[in-house]
Amino acid sequence: MKKNHIIIIVLIAVSIGAIMGTLADSSTYANFSTAFNNQGREYHVVGKADKSKAFVYEPEKNANLFSFYLTDNEGIEKWVMYKGPKPQDFEMSEQIVITGEAKDTVFMADKILMKCPSKYKNTEEPVLQ
Repeated sequence: MKKNHIIIIVLIAVSIGAIMGTLADSSTYANFSTAFNNQGREYHVVGKADKSKAFVYEPEKNANLFSFYLTDNEGIEKWVMYKGPKPQDFEMSEQIVITGEAKDTVFMADKILMKCPSKYKNTEEPVLQ
């Protein structure tokens, strides 16, 4: 076999491995019912924090644990435990995307992305001419 053939075969094998690796690590958007029916898989869940219920963050006990109730877009409410500190301006968030997996009756989040209305509003009045 020529060197060129061996190099091409190795490149094809590496490419296939890279594609399979990215497909295995990708997570999908879902609601809580899908996430809890497929426990152990990583999902993105979009919803709103229930501000009528308490947010639990006690940095003196564990600075890397924040929990709250989230209602997904289908209206299902679940207890979420986030493995990190409470995000700044969490109470002002309009919509939240959490990434993680369901375990028993709790959704264990690894990431929180927030959409805050104050970040997207124009504070200056437009000048009319």
